[in-house]
Amino acid sequence: MKTLVRELPFYRETSDIFGLFAETPLSVFLDSSLKNEMGRYSIIGLNPWLTVTEEDQICRCCGVPQRESFEKIMADCLRKHREENPTHLPLISGAVGYFSYDYGRKFEKISSRHDKDIQIPDALFVFYDNYIIEDKKEKKLWLTACGKLKAARKSAEELTLQIQNCPKASLPAKHCELADFLPNFQKEEYKQAIDQMISYITEGDIYIANMTQQLKVSSPVAPYDAFRYLRTYNPSPFGAYLNGEDFQIVCSSPERFLRVKDGWVETRPIKGTRKRGSSPAEDAALRTELENSGKDRSELLMVVDLERNDLNHVCEPGSVKVTEHFAVEAYATVFHLVSTIVGKLRADMGIMDLIRAAFPGGSITGTPKIRAMEIIDQLEHGRRSLYTGSIGYLAFDGSCDLNIVIRTALHTDGNYHLGVGGGITCESDLEFEYEETLQKARAVLEALYPQKGDAHAED
Repeated sequence: MKTLVRELPFYRETSDIFGLFAETPLSVFLDSSLKNEMGRYSIIGLNPWLTVTEEDQICRCCGVPQRESFEKIMADCLRKHREENPTHLPLISGAVGYFSYDYGRKFEKISSRHDKDIQIPDALFVFYDNYIIEDKKEKKLWLTACGKLKAARKSAEELTLQIQNCPKASLPAKHCELADFLPNFQKEEYKQAIDQMISYITEGDIYIANMTQQLKVSSPVAPYDAFRYLRTYNPSPFGAYLNGEDFQIVCSSPERFLRVKDGWVETRPIKGTRKRGSSPAEDAALRTELENSGKDRSELLMVVDLERNDLNHVCEPGSVKVTEHFAVEAYATVFHLVSTIVGKLRADMGIMDLIRAAFPGGSITGTPKIRAMEIIDQLEHGRRSLYTGSIGYLAFDGSCDLNIVIRTALHTDGNYHLGVGGGITCESDLEFEYEETLQKARAVLEALYPQKGDAHAED
C-alpha cells in the first residue's frame, strides 16, 4: 500500500504537538530546535506496526526472538517495503530508533570487561504508521500514513483533529543551577586514565582516542520536562525524545553521524570544544582560540582520515571528499570544530552495510578504531550503553539521518545517566580535558536541576 502524504491546512509547531503524545509508549520526536539549514525539519512518529530490537545479539520482532540477525531483518524489511519519496520531506515511511555504542562492539568482536548495568536494548528501531513532519523554513505541516495498521486511515483523521486543537506549550523558566551528580571517576582517577591513554599514543598503539566518564543524576525532573528545557535553552539540530517502555531518552545532540540522501552519504565529525564567553569580547576570543588551535585541528584531521577510510569501504571509488574543513559552530554553551565528508554510496550497498562499515563513529572512538575501542574499554569505568551511539531514522527510500548520541540523558529506574568525554592526543592537558567534560555536561545538568513546581522538588 502506497504511503499517503498530506499537507495539513494549518500550521502548528511539532514542539507543541508532541506534548499530546509524550507519554504514549514508543512515541518518538526527532527535534531540530536549532534554526539553521540542518534544523529545517522535525519529525514525530506515532502508531508502531513493527518493533525490532537487539539485546545480547538476540534479535526480536515485537518481542518474539528471531533466528536471523538484527542486520538481516532490518535490511530485509527496508528492502521489502521500499518505496520512493517523491516529496521534499526527509522521511515519509520507515523506522526511527537507535544503535547503542555497545551494539557496535560485535562488528569488530570487541568484548567488554564491564557488566551491563543499564538494561535497555542494544539497538531498537520502530516502524511507525504515522509521521508528523514540520517544515520550519516554510512553516508547513505534513501528515503521512503508510497503512500497515487496519485503522491507519481513520487514525490519520483523528490525528489531524488532535493536532489542530493542540494547545501552545508554555516555555520553561530559565535558571543557571546545575543538578548534583555522581561520577564513575574521581577527578584524579580520570586524569590518571587520560595519562595512561596518552602513554598508549606516545608508544604508537593509537593516534587519538575518546575518553569518557559517566554521570548519574537522581533528579525529580520529569524526562519530557528536561527535554523541553534543553530544546529551549540549548537548541540543537539533532535532538530527540524517545519514550521507551521502561526508559526515556532526552537528547540534544549537535553532531550528525551519517546522512544518506539520493545515494550520497554525509558525515560531520566534531572534534574540539571551547566554552562560550561571558562577554562578546571573550566569546570572540574563545572562538578564535578554537579555530586556531593546532591540537584541536590535528585531532579533527585524524578523525576525518578515519571517516574517509570507513566511507571508502561502501562508496564509489574516488567519490569520497572533504567538502568543509575546520568550521566553527556555535551552540548555547560551547563552540565546536567540525568537518564534512561526503561520498556516493555504491549501488550494491544499503543502509545496514553503511552502518556496518562506519559504526561506531570515529569522533567518539579514535584511530585506529579497533585498538582505540579496546583501550577505551580498558581505561573507562563502565559500559557506555546508549552514549556515543546513534539516534535517527532509516527510510524506505534508502535514505537515513543519524546523530551521535552526545549531550544526552538516559532515564531509567528513576535515575538519569549521561556520558561526557573528549578526544585525547599526545598534546592533551589533563586538567583541561577533565574540565572540558564538565563543560559538555553543563546544558544537561541545568535541565535536570529541580525547579519549584517539579515533582518532589524542595519548596
